[in-house]
Amino acid sequence: MTSYVTSAAKAEINELRRLRGLLPPELQSWVTVEKTTEIDPPLLRCEELSRDEVEIAIDLVKWENLALDQRNLLFWHEVARIQNDTIPREGWEMAALAIGLGGAVGELWVQDGVLLLLALGLCGVSGYRLYQKNNSDKALQELLEADEKAIALASRFGYTLPNAYKSLGSALKTLIEQTPKKRLRKQYETRLEALRRSASKAKSQSKAKRSSRDVTQTSPYQL
Repeated sequence: MTSYVTSAAKAEINELRRLRGLLPPELQSWVTVEKTTEIDPPLLRCEELSRDEVEIAIDLVKWENLALDQRNLLFWHEVARIQNDTIPREGWEMAALAIGLGGAVGELWVQDGVLLLLALGLCGVSGYRLYQKNNSDKALQELLEADEKAIALASRFGYTLPNAYKSLGSALKTLIEQTPKKRLRKQYETRLEALRRSASKAKSQSKAKRSSRDVTQTSPYQL
């Protein structure tokens, strides 16, 4: 039993070390990869720990059920979110909204117009930020953009474009099958459909480039 536990712990350490090696060099000094300690956590979660430190937390129990290429592309999706600056920030908005509302009520009582305007302004800024955070269309668009960037990152690490698309598509299919939550499953399905359209477009562009290159090479008008 002790030997099994030791072996499992070693495997987890090796996997975390491997994933850290998949970080682009420009991120390695301030992005950490750790095993999550939450109860019933998401598979992957990005969090800004401070202004100069971001953590990617992984549920290694669920992670083991995925193939290596699937893991890589899902990991690069999170890396892409960091690069796109779309990960959750510290939740100051609710506190600011509460302070603003409290201030507004207080200034109505004492009838100080300037402070009332400041309190209402604080309410407006924090309320708008909360709206942005909870805007499902915006959040989904950010996920789709991260998928596209994950494909580019995979190419940077040696994947061919077709293999990168296949690996991420396969990962999303697996997540759809394993996800009981309807809303999250729908999100994965939307990402998969968008990925298929992107892959089809990339394939068409590749064919057009090859055809153009072949015509150029055989053209009698070439100088």
